[in-house]
Amino acid sequence: MKIVYMGTPEFAVATLEALIKAGHEIVGVVTMPDKPAGRGQKMTMSAVKEYAVGKGLRVLQPEKLKDESFVEELRSLGAELQVVVAFRMLPEVVWSMPKYGTMNIHASLLPNYRGAAPINWAVINGEKKTGVTSFLLKHDIDTGDIIASKEIDILPTDNAGTVHDKLMMLGAELAVESIAQIESGTAEMKRQDDIDPDTLKKAPKIFKDDMRIDWGKSSESVVNLIRGLSPYPAAWTILTDVKGKEYQTKVFAAEKVEGVSLSAGEVSATSKTLTVGTGDGAVRLTELQLSGKTKMKTEVMLQGFHIDSSIRLK
Repeated sequence: MKIVYMGTPEFAVATLEALIKAGHEIVGVVTMPDKPAGRGQKMTMSAVKEYAVGKGLRVLQPEKLKDESFVEELRSLGAELQVVVAFRMLPEVVWSMPKYGTMNIHASLLPNYRGAAPINWAVINGEKKTGVTSFLLKHDIDTGDIIASKEIDILPTDNAGTVHDKLMMLGAELAVESIAQIESGTAEMKRQDDIDPDTLKKAPKIFKDDMRIDWGKSSESVVNLIRGLSPYPAAWTILTDVKGKEYQTKVFAAEKVEGVSLSAGEVSATSKTLTVGTGDGAVRLTELQLSGKTKMKTEVMLQGFHIDSSIRLK
């Protein structure tokens, strides 16, 4: 197959690599324009571009996907299929262009968890399973005809980062298998048109308010929020030191504790542990990052940070 590949982050690199290994001809790679990053604001390539350049592939980086010059260049590549993994929303003039259309690999078991943050929300909501789904693009986001899916368990020890890595590899396998089905004409498409979207679990973009820990919720909900946002973008709360200074603090890991009697938001600190009351019990915070500091284990952080335990977390 002659394929144009579209993607940006590390999650999309594994699938591109798998398509090359499977013998497909990647006639072009479309990714985000380079952007400044880091303290020095040095212009930085996306993970997909870095990989594509290393393989000598043709790279396109349009600012606007409806730009006529980009559309014409894309058309000139003569792709039979476009494959999209973790990219932008495409206009119809782009996704409808190839003979076989445009296939997307989405990091959930569609039709549930349509949207921008499916991995995070699956963990936040305490799901026991998730997966990847291949489907053909149409007008509404993540609603096209489903080709196939693959499933994995979400373990109690998983967070969004570990689930991301598992799905990254699983998505690469699914892409190769799905393209083989398209090419051979054996793909059995499953329509999503007659599904009421209000009955589905959603995965919208995550904003700062979504990331703030509500200590009035159950211990399980608090731990799942922390797991579902770790290592990025990270759940947060406000810690206050004994001098009254407040620190916005990211929380990367926590665990439920039994036999501790604390009200919601009440803090109990020792020289090595930090426990916070929830709506139905308590959780122990095990990995933190104070604003302006590096990420560290709680016992290390407590060596130089003395918490005002009289102030309830909100």
